[in-house]
Amino acid sequence: MNEALFYDVLRQGLWTATLISMPILAVALVAGLTVGLFQALTSIQEMTLTFVPKLGAILIVFWMTMGFMTETLVSFFQTTLVPIIIGT
Repeated sequence: MNEALFYDVLRQGLWTATLISMPILAVALVAGLTVGLFQALTSIQEMTLTFVPKLGAILIVFWMTMGFMTETLVSFFQTTLVPIIIGT
Protein backbone atom coordinates (compact mmCIF):
# COMPACT_ATOMS: atom_id res chain seq x y z
CA MET A 1 0.00 0.00 0.00
CA ASN A 2 1.51 3.29 -1.04
CA GLU A 3 1.19 6.57 0.82
CA ALA A 4 -1.40 8.11 -1.52
CA LEU A 5 -3.72 5.11 -1.18
CA PHE A 6 -3.35 5.18 2.60
CA TYR A 7 -4.30 8.85 2.82
CA ASP A 8 -7.19 8.39 0.39
CA VAL A 9 -8.63 5.54 2.46
CA LEU A 10 -8.13 7.59 5.62
CA ARG A 11 -9.93 10.56 4.04
CA GLN A 12 -12.83 8.35 2.94
CA GLY A 13 -13.05 6.80 6.41
CA LEU A 14 -13.15 10.18 8.11
CA TRP A 15 -15.81 11.39 5.68
CA THR A 16 -17.88 8.26 6.39
CA ALA A 17 -17.55 8.85 10.13
CA THR A 18 -18.69 12.44 9.64
CA LEU A 19 -21.73 11.37 7.62
CA ILE A 20 -22.70 8.76 10.18
CA SER A 21 -22.36 11.05 13.20
CA MET A 22 -24.00 14.13 11.68
CA PRO A 23 -27.69 13.29 12.43
CA ILE A 24 -26.98 12.47 16.07
CA LEU A 25 -24.79 15.53 16.61
CA ALA A 26 -27.31 17.83 14.96
CA VAL A 27 -30.15 16.57 17.14
CA ALA A 28 -27.99 16.84 20.27
CA LEU A 29 -27.18 20.44 19.33
CA VAL A 30 -30.81 21.38 18.71
CA ALA A 31 -32.01 19.65 21.89
CA GLY A 32 -29.26 21.29 23.94
CA LEU A 33 -30.06 24.74 22.58
CA THR A 34 -33.78 24.24 23.15
CA VAL A 35 -33.34 23.07 26.74
CA GLY A 36 -30.77 25.81 27.40
CA LEU A 37 -33.16 28.45 26.10
CA PHE A 38 -35.95 27.00 28.24
CA GLN A 39 -33.69 27.09 31.30
CA ALA A 40 -32.63 30.67 30.60
CA LEU A 41 -36.22 31.81 30.18
CA THR A 42 -37.52 30.09 33.31
CA SER A 43 -34.38 30.40 35.53
CA ILE A 44 -34.47 26.66 36.23
CA GLN A 45 -30.92 25.39 36.71
CA GLU A 46 -31.49 21.66 37.11
CA MET A 47 -28.61 19.53 35.78
CA THR A 48 -30.74 16.54 34.83
CA LEU A 49 -33.02 18.76 32.76
CA THR A 50 -30.29 19.11 30.12
CA PHE A 51 -29.23 15.48 30.19
CA VAL A 52 -32.50 13.56 29.92
CA PRO A 53 -34.06 15.30 26.88
CA LYS A 54 -30.77 15.19 24.98
CA LEU A 55 -30.33 11.51 25.72
CA GLY A 56 -33.90 10.77 24.66
CA ALA A 57 -33.54 12.71 21.42
CA ILE A 58 -30.22 11.01 20.64
CA LEU A 59 -31.68 7.55 21.25
CA ILE A 60 -34.69 8.27 19.02
CA VAL A 61 -32.52 9.60 16.18
CA PHE A 62 -30.08 6.71 16.55
CA TRP A 63 -32.96 4.26 16.28
CA MET A 64 -34.34 6.05 13.20
CA THR A 65 -30.99 6.32 11.38
CA MET A 66 -29.58 2.90 12.19
CA GLY A 67 -30.35 1.64 8.69
CA PHE A 68 -28.60 4.60 7.07
CA MET A 69 -25.56 4.13 9.31
CA THR A 70 -25.36 0.43 8.54
CA GLU A 71 -25.72 0.96 4.79
CA THR A 72 -23.03 3.65 4.80
CA LEU A 73 -20.56 1.51 6.73
CA VAL A 74 -21.23 -1.61 4.65
CA SER A 75 -20.80 0.40 1.45
CA PHE A 76 -17.52 1.86 2.70
CA PHE A 77 -16.17 -1.55 3.64
CA GLN A 78 -17.30 -3.26 0.42
CA THR A 79 -16.07 -0.59 -1.97
CA THR A 80 -12.92 0.55 -0.19
CA LEU A 81 -11.50 -1.75 2.46
CA VAL A 82 -12.36 -5.25 1.25
CA PRO A 83 -10.66 -4.80 -2.16
CA ILE A 84 -7.53 -3.54 -0.39
CA ILE A 85 -7.56 -6.47 2.03
CA ILE A 86 -7.94 -9.13 -0.68
CA GLY A 87 -5.47 -7.35 -2.92
CA THR A 88 -7.51 -6.45 -5.98
